[in-house]
Amino acid sequence: MELTPWRVGLKPGWDIHFRKFDSNTQLMIMKKLDQMAQPLAGRGLHSCRYQVEEIGQYRIAFECNESTRTKSIHFVGNHKQYEKWYKSQV
Repeated sequence: MELTPWRVGLKPGWDIHFRKFDSNTQLMIMKKLDQMAQPLAGRGLHSCRYQVEEIGQYRIAFECNESTRTKSIHFVGNHKQYEKWYKSQV
């Protein structure tokens, strides 16, 4: 049985913090974005439409659209930047 891969889309402004990371960190995050095309579930946020993937101290917040099989990346940053972003979403 083969599972259909998801498309990973990037929303405008997703890379505000990502651009400031060193190249090794950017590479690590890009590898995770590639892995996110696999049909695996992320950790859901309470009372929020976003799910989160963790890469060490870094976070990726995204939305899943089951009908189009798309994961839309809204945020990439470290845990402190993520906390600030999350508070602005609720």
